[in-house]
Amino acid sequence: MAEQTFEIWALVELLGRQRIAGRVSEQVIAGAGFIRVDVPETPGRPAHTRYYNPSAIYGMTPTDEATATRLAASIYIPEIIPLTPARQLTDIEEDEL
Repeated sequence: MAEQTFEIWALVELLGRQRIAGRVSEQVIAGAGFIRVDVPETPGRPAHTRYYNPSAIYGMTPTDEATATRLAASIYIPEIIPLTPARQLTDIEEDEL
């Protein structure tokens, strides 16, 4: 029997009243299963990927690509600013946290 791959467009609802929309699939990282959400590019925001532990997911609503893209554009996701040796945590302004 062939192994079935999970991959759908969806709105994902996370604990803590967070939401994210995009192409949802499964990915194993360091031997643990994660839910991968590939968020499409939207006006003013580049495409990006987020990983979630399945236990953090409250619900998932399958949809089509166009609807997932419209939802992704309407959901606020704060910009992730990576820390580098030149930009330590003490250098970040309080309003960026």
